Amino acid sequence: MSTDNLRDEIEQHFGEAVVADDALLRDCMSLCRTFNISPQDLSFKWQAINFNNKQSLQIFTPKSVVELRAQLQSGQAKAVASSVSRNFARGRGSLFGKLRNVTAKKVDETLSTSKVVFRCPGMDELSRKSRSYRYMHEKVLERSEVLDDRIDCFAELVQRHYHIEELGDPACATEEAVTVVGRIVIDAEAASSGVKINESSLVLESSRMMGSGVRVPIRLTSETKLRGGIKGTTGVSFFPGAIVALRGRNGGGGFFSVDDVLALPLAQAPSPPLSDPSASFSMYIACGPFTPDSDLQYKPWSQLFQKLISTKPAVVLLIGPFVDADHPQIVAGDIGRTPSEMFERVFQEALRDFLLQSPGSIVLLVPSVRDIISDHVVFPQSELRSFGTDPRIHYLPNPCRFSLNGLSFGVTSVDVLFHLRKEEYFKRLQDVDPSVSDHARTSDAMVSLARNLLQQRSFYPIFPVPLDVSHEVNLDVTHSEGLRLGTEDECAPDVLVLPSRLKQFSKAVDNSMVINPSFVQKGCYAQLSYAGQASGIPRDRVDVEISKIA
Repeated sequence: MSTDNLRDEIEQHFGEAVVADDALLRDCMSLCRTFNISPQDLSFKWQAINFNNKQSLQIFTPKSVVELRAQLQSGQAKAVASSVSRNFARGRGSLFGKLRNVTAKKVDETLSTSKVVFRCPGMDELSRKSRSYRYMHEKVLERSEVLDDRIDCFAELVQRHYHIEELGDPACATEEAVTVVGRIVIDAEAASSGVKINESSLVLESSRMMGSGVRVPIRLTSETKLRGGIKGTTGVSFFPGAIVALRGRNGGGGFFSVDDVLALPLAQAPSPPLSDPSASFSMYIACGPFTPDSDLQYKPWSQLFQKLISTKPAVVLLIGPFVDADHPQIVAGDIGRTPSEMFERVFQEALRDFLLQSPGSIVLLVPSVRDIISDHVVFPQSELRSFGTDPRIHYLPNPCRFSLNGLSFGVTSVDVLFHLRKEEYFKRLQDVDPSVSDHARTSDAMVSLARNLLQQRSFYPIFPVPLDVSHEVNLDVTHSEGLRLGTEDECAPDVLVLPSRLKQFSKAVDNSMVINPSFVQKGCYAQLSYAGQASGIPRDRVDVEISKIA
């Protein structure tokens, strides 16, 4: 039945009020198509529910949709169970074997039509439980050990990369130049006054193993150089929490004088994959908020959904917040349904309709710490609880690493680019002994910000969280292993998705393609296409376009 005919029949049996409500009309059409039922039979089902509930006033509402869907699903399940029971009675096999075969066949048929191979490490039950950790139970000792371990790991990396026999202690006075590794912190006076980090307030914190955890002011001079960086780099970024390697000396004046800033080693470059035409796929990337602050109608999301229906991409990546806890109407309590009902009706039902029309596609959902439907509002954040059983809808943690047909991704919903932009202090230095040539514009601020993440190997390298944006990131330092962008032996993600309020972009940074798709609320999303039949590293096979919804 065509859409127009279906609309006319719904108007005939449910009235003009339902057709005038786009959401209710869409829900009715979805029920008819999903359960292969006519609008007339759907109306009979609704009347039966009203009769059983003894409701004399029959007004079709969103609650009616929920009740109808539950009734139809229940009836469908009873029909299947009855059929299996009859087959059992006729001696056609075990009841449990029949159920198992039916379920396995249905799942296998769904997965066999998928156009992409999705892999995400740590999706077993034990890993899921570890991500759903109890927060607000951090111990000071555990917190300090995690911070120290990060310094020590980078110290080993720098020592091996630059062939350094022994690292020094920045607090010890020496006549000879030594190499030290530590964390940039801001001095207590500047921190208490709320002053942004600057050259005069730079302090280096060592680990307990290398320098007893002592904090020492550092001094950069006109002779300080950047060594081992990317060719064309004009300087280096400092921000609270950044791990740095410095060469210089402490002459006993209470500070460490820096001769050279040693650039942190780049992550390993991925091996070029084999040319495979079947590995090609298309992908839509969209980030919330999905509705403007003025209402909860989700019109931008509805417009994007229509594009999904028409283009049918192989992969849809949606990043929260889906139901934003900071939305003015939710803050005021001016909502007519629970947040879970909103998510089910606005997103889950729409995505099921999409997968019904595009059975070979998959959907990936990454939450936000602002999602009111999430009961885990810390960073790193566990995945949303499952709202359905469709194996093509994958619930992922925030942040997360996964791969699609061998193309690796890194995704987070936290606006780390904006936070870095606010906190960083950029010092221009002379470039000496560059390691590799730069493929991107060194003067591009967005490239510089993204490179900080790749070099620091963290989805959120800032520590502590800036006070004025602390409400956006409830950082749990004890579980910082969930923020790792990669270990020293791992390659950086081929595609790094970093939604931000800064201007949308897609840029090649080192061996990665970095994407800021902006927000659906602003009418923006990203379209990605991967060419399996091509040469070069995976980043060179990716084409990204930042598009407008309307």
